[in-house]
Amino acid sequence: MAWLGAVLALALIVVVFIDTFEAMILPRRVRHGYRLARLFYRSAWLLCRGLARLLPAGRWRQGLLGIFGPLSLFVLVGVWAAGLITGFALLHWSMGTSLSLPATADDSFATYLYFSGTTFFTLGYGDVVPTGTWGRLLSVVEAGIGFGFLAVVISYLPVLYQAFSRREIAISLLDARAGSPPSASELLWRHRGDPGTAALTDLLRDWERWAADVLESHLSYPPLAYFRSQHYNESWLAALTTILDASAIVMIGLDGWCARQAELTFAMARHAVVDLAQVFSTPPERAQERFSSIQLTRLRERLTAGGLSLRDRPDFEERLTELRRMYEPYVAALAHHLAVPLPPWVREVERPDNWQTSAWDRVVRLPGRGRGADGEEEHF
Repeated sequence: MAWLGAVLALALIVVVFIDTFEAMILPRRVRHGYRLARLFYRSAWLLCRGLARLLPAGRWRQGLLGIFGPLSLFVLVGVWAAGLITGFALLHWSMGTSLSLPATADDSFATYLYFSGTTFFTLGYGDVVPTGTWGRLLSVVEAGIGFGFLAVVISYLPVLYQAFSRREIAISLLDARAGSPPSASELLWRHRGDPGTAALTDLLRDWERWAADVLESHLSYPPLAYFRSQHYNESWLAALTTILDASAIVMIGLDGWCARQAELTFAMARHAVVDLAQVFSTPPERAQERFSSIQLTRLRERLTAGGLSLRDRPDFEERLTELRRMYEPYVAALAHHLAVPLPPWVREVERPDNWQTSAWDRVVRLPGRGRGADGEEEHF
């Protein structure tokens, strides 16, 4: 039994070590599926998502889903720490480490667990101390591991939040450029007065880099995907989908526009979507129809009202469908897993952007803005 306990203890310690290294230090995707962190997030997220569905749609549901990302980090660290403490306690117990105990304590496994916890967190109470050579050596090793573990965790959090901040800055900038929630038609319509498409080219170039940054940061730190944006109608997945939609339209539907940059942005964004779907084990699924013939007609009308016109080509719908099939099944699977809505191609109703509203429901309009040439109210 002692040898079996020692083997189990070493296995538990090694598993936690490898999992912590892969999750916090290793900057690449891990392919094997038996990671402790992955099992934790799968079970914890299913539980959280299930509880959220019991709440009415709105503030309470979004609030519960919103706290999962940050809270899960602390729970995961607690799981790792508990695994290491239990592993060392089991190792001490299996080795029969001799302990100097107070009169009220015995040498049960609970006492070894308490001793392991005080050693791991370097509390230094001194009420339970090892007296043998191997016990003292193992205690020093555990104390050093506990100190290093806490240092790694503390240094991990700022890196995580820096990546989150970079992601959210771009999403906030998209609000005035594509609406709330964002849509491809609104993004192109608001660039209708762009001379030489310079602004749209720069925007697509910036979002090509943003997609690459999201790919690298979310592959290295998958918990970032569970961190939600400040506004309920914004998300990193909705922003990425909007850029894919807009790039697809520019590539095949707009004459003289920045088609080459749209191709590069589309390729990078699609790469990010597919790789992240693999990380979260969400195989492509048949998406709810986001772009029907009626919406295509509305898209044409919206762009025409802004002085833009889609290229008159007989295979437009067929080619657009081919491009959509390259990414929509993946974003649909991710949206289902993360419980976030996908953005529309064409906004259903005219509504103010997030920057134009406040807690007192006032709508801010820019000076000189009223109604557009098509009679629709111009919010921006």
